[in-house]
Amino acid sequence: MIRSPRSSERISLGDVDLRLLRVFMTIVQCNGFSAAQASLGMSQATISTHMRHLEERLRVRLCERGRAGFFLTDEGQQIHAACRDLFGSIDRFRAAVGDTAGELSGQLSFGTVDAMVTNPRLNLDRAIGAFHRLAPRVTLEFNVAAPQVLSQGLLSGAYQVVLMPAPERVVNMRAQALFHETQKLYCGARHPLFAVPDAALKPALLAAQAFAGRTYMQRVPICGVDFDWQAATPHMEGTLILLLSGAYIGFLPDHYATAEVDRGRLRALAPDRMSFEDLFQIVHARQSPSRAAQALVRAIVEHCTAQPAG
Repeated sequence: MIRSPRSSERISLGDVDLRLLRVFMTIVQCNGFSAAQASLGMSQATISTHMRHLEERLRVRLCERGRAGFFLTDEGQQIHAACRDLFGSIDRFRAAVGDTAGELSGQLSFGTVDAMVTNPRLNLDRAIGAFHRLAPRVTLEFNVAAPQVLSQGLLSGAYQVVLMPAPERVVNMRAQALFHETQKLYCGARHPLFAVPDAALKPALLAAQAFAGRTYMQRVPICGVDFDWQAATPHMEGTLILLLSGAYIGFLPDHYATAEVDRGRLRALAPDRMSFEDLFQIVHARQSPSRAAQALVRAIVEHCTAQPAG
């Protein structure tokens, strides 16, 4: 049961309501109706219908959508927080039932950042294959999201296991370092710097270019350069598109950029000076993680070929 934010009346929840609430959660995660179409496999009209039914059921306006953009109302924020607790509890209940029965079953929510498929050191595809062979009855929910979304999801219970760049210490979580990822500065073939020799790429020249950063990065100097932030995106694919436009320079994982470099569409700028390392780690709950979560963590660790020392 759930209490309406505008009423003391308790609203009973059935299977239909849970499906509508999951639609709502996906819309919020994708930050809008249009962006949620691919994740939900629904048209925007169908998503709008589902949201209208949910708002009628809960008797509150959950979000505003239109020319001004998508944002949650105060009531929508309350319902979203309650949903995270609700679905986190459901997942933990399913895992506990499976553990009690001595089998790996239930649902496991795993999240990571994008551009992992091209990382030759991670072997995430092999790890997931091995996990499925070990736990064929576990339903794996696999999401790709920005690091801050993954961190929040860990705390709320939306994710049981995440793979992401090392953040500040996450309370009540266990983290294991896996590998370092090299980030280099790139520009597209249409950019004025594409043909400029590395020796001429001085900090002042680089700082004068329009820079495409990531929304979760602090706007501080990188590799000694105070870049001119004129675009930002949470995903590597977004960064790649911005760089290929010829309008911006920005950082990408070297393994993700390799294919475009080989095609002559990207170039690393002064890679001996303009590069840094990101430490990636696997993170899960410190207290009573499910057996399925522990099995997925083991599979990822065992298949990673570049685990940092210590």
